[in-house]
Amino acid sequence: MRWLAALFLILAAPASAVAPIFAGGQWAALDRGNSCEAATRAVRIAEKGKVQARAGFAFDVSGPRHGQFFAQLSRMPRPGSTVILTVGDQPFLLAAGSGWAWSRDPAQEAAIIAAARSAGGMRIESRDQAGARFIDRYLLEGAATAIDAAAGRCATAKLAKSGRNP
Repeated sequence: MRWLAALFLILAAPASAVAPIFAGGQWAALDRGNSCEAATRAVRIAEKGKVQARAGFAFDVSGPRHGQFFAQLSRMPRPGSTVILTVGDQPFLLAAGSGWAWSRDPAQEAAIIAAARSAGGMRIESRDQAGARFIDRYLLEGAATAIDAAAGRCATAKLAKSGRNP
């Protein structure tokens, strides 16, 4: 099952070079060259022709993202609708646009990562274009290791890029 999650994430990724770093539980860590991510797909598999919900944490080798939470939502949220991530029992208000949601700032990112390390699951809730509530659910088994692997790979790449010996 671990390799299946990694395979899905690699196949869902853009055609650019993607190298798996880790796959465990429901999560995989991926090296995308200038960025790394720890990612998973929603528990519910999308029907053919529908968007597969996925979520993760992004790290840049030399950019602003150092654990930014992101999610591709299963449905397009209604304009003005809130998007709430709940990790365990901790809610987080996310920024959203064009079918995606993401963390608002580094403090929120750190809080989401800390919550993900101790919770068993997370969910993202919003309202779709018709006003109907939808929920994308995720398991967190393997998340902590995938986050650490992605963060470590990008930190190592950053050191190598700066000329320091990792």
